[in-house]
Amino acid sequence: MIRQRKVTKQVNEIESVVCDRCGKEYGPNDFETEEFHHIRFTGGYESVFGDGVWVECDLCQHCLHEMIGDICRKQEDRAG
Repeated sequence: MIRQRKVTKQVNEIESVVCDRCGKEYGPNDFETEEFHHIRFTGGYESVFGDGVWVECDLCQHCLHEMIGDICRKQEDRAG
């Protein structure tokens, strides 16, 4: 005999993503959302952020480009 029961599960869905720098909000189906950069780490020993401090930052591609565009290394093909 197979016994079955109906189960309701709660699912978390992204409603929007907000850039921590410019404050612009993007919806879940916006292509800009796919280009967001999510920085998450714990500060290490003597870190300028604080030892053991959890750091988070969500940046849209435009703000990240403004911040590091002139100092980052860009490469079309990473295979070589």
